[in-house]
Order: sequence, then structure tokens, then C-alpha cells
Amino acid sequence: MPNLLLKEIADYFCLTAVDKDCVLDGPVKVPDINRPGLVLAGYLQYFDEQRIQVIGTTETAFLDTLPINVADERWHAFIKLHFPCLIITRNIELPEAWLQVAVSRQLPVFRTHLPTTRFIALLTDYLERRLAPSATIHAVLVDVHGVGTLIIGESGIGKSETALDLIKRGHRLVADDAVDVIRSGEDVLTGSAPEVLRHIMEVRGLGILNVRALFGIGAVRPSQKINLVIRLEEWQQGKAYDRLGLEEEHYEILGVGLPCKTIPVRPGRNLSNIIEVAAMNYRLNKLGYHAAEDFIEKQRKFCLSDDQ
Repeated sequence: MPNLLLKEIADYFCLTAVDKDCVLDGPVKVPDINRPGLVLAGYLQYFDEQRIQVIGTTETAFLDTLPINVADERWHAFIKLHFPCLIITRNIELPEAWLQVAVSRQLPVFRTHLPTTRFIALLTDYLERRLAPSATIHAVLVDVHGVGTLIIGESGIGKSETALDLIKRGHRLVADDAVDVIRSGEDVLTGSAPEVLRHIMEVRGLGILNVRALFGIGAVRPSQKINLVIRLEEWQQGKAYDRLGLEEEHYEILGVGLPCKTIPVRPGRNLSNIIEVAAMNYRLNKLGYHAAEDFIEKQRKFCLSDDQ
């Protein structure tokens, strides 16, 4: 999992640093955020030192209910713990002595005008995107009937040409040649194009094409969940290809196994038609219908009735 620097977070959310000279090159390694209510109540066990700490109205109101000496003791115990930074929401003013304790320990402390719940939601979303496992793969990603279809294969096999035909049929390009993939959940992969390649395709013999300029805004989309992988490969004489659709092949990206179909390429095969049908069949499978299993069951019943 990649690291993220505090300075990037501070700049993105326009946070105000209590100490202008504090060092902001510390890393943030997890997307989880903590509100230290239990710590301020005196319970220090199971404290996760990797999480950003956020204090809002609830925490400060609780501290105000404590005797001054107890509140000071709880604050000092909290600040002595190790964590990336402390963020105070709603621009709440804390006692200067408390802030100086944090400064003396070189703990970055920030303020934001945003309400606590709103800020935590925004920060969590940002951290999950930035810290998500990622990879860039050589492939083409197309939205086919709402199914994120990743087309892979050796260079020159016809991935871009097939994608171009799909675009002409009304489907949408996400990325050509290079696909940035992030794992945003346990088994959720999302693909997009690198900024420099967005809306761009390279077709041998034609060169660089701008799909958005040629076909309009409806022919492209910025990102797409990846549902299905289509592997294009040269037709190999004598190789046994799946003819019933009962074989379950998977292609792994960032630890997530995606359903994969291997399509042999030979003159006369309409690859865009095949991929369209593969996407439609994927949707049927997700609804619980499998044509191959239905065919096998009908064949079994026919054989039983014939024996009788």
C-alpha cells in the first residue's frame, strides 16, 4: 500500500497548521480515522497509532465537563501517544497551553472550518482513493452494455481495433493501451486512463485518434468498474478451446480474480460481436442463468426419457 504525505492532505483540504514551522513530511499509511473519545476518557488500550486523530465538538465538550487538572492530565496522555497528526474541526479554539504541548512534541496540529462528520467523510474517501493498491497494465478498457470489459493480449493482436469497432457500435472507451487500476474494496477493481492518454487511442495505420473529438462525449467515460476480462490470443491449431462455456477461467489483478474468457483470433472472426455477446452473457450469469448448465440439464433429461 502506498504512503501519503501529510503535506498533500493539508494542501488538498486547505488545512491551517497551528505551528507554521511544523514538519509535514510524515507519512499516512492507513485510510482509517479515529475520534479519540475513549482516549480522552482515560482508556488507552487498543489505540491505533497509524490513524489520523480528529477532534470536534463532542470531544471538546466532554473535556469541558472534567475538572481542569483531570482534563490537563487526559490531554497530556493523549498527546504523548504516537499518531500522524491531529485535526481540529469547526475551527474550535483549544487552550493555548494544550496546543503548545503538541507543538513541543512536534506533533502536527491542523484546523478546518468543516463540521466533524462532513470532514471525516471527505477525508476517508480521499484516503481510500489515494492509499488504494494500484497498478498500470497494458490493456484496453471498454464499457460494453454497462459491463467493464478489460481486453488483454499481446501487442498487435488487435485490442485497439476491436475497441474502436465497439465504440462505433455505441459502447464507451475508458482507456486504451495503458489502464490505471485501483482496488477500492475487497474485490472491487476500478480502471481509468492515465491523464496524458485520456480519450486517446492508437490504431496501427491511422496513428493517434481522439475518441471524444471523433465520436462525442457519449463515447468515453473517465472510469469504470472492471467486471470481465477478455484475453485475445492467436489461434493455435490443435489447442482445445472451451466450446460449452463450462470452464471457469480467472485473471488476477491486485489479488482479485476476475472472470476471464480466452478468444482465439483468426481471419473472419468478428471480435467485437463476440465481446458484445460475452458482456451480455456475463450479465445473464449474474442474474443466475447459465446457458451451458441449462443445455446440459436438458440433455440429461432427454437421455433419461429416451432410456425409458
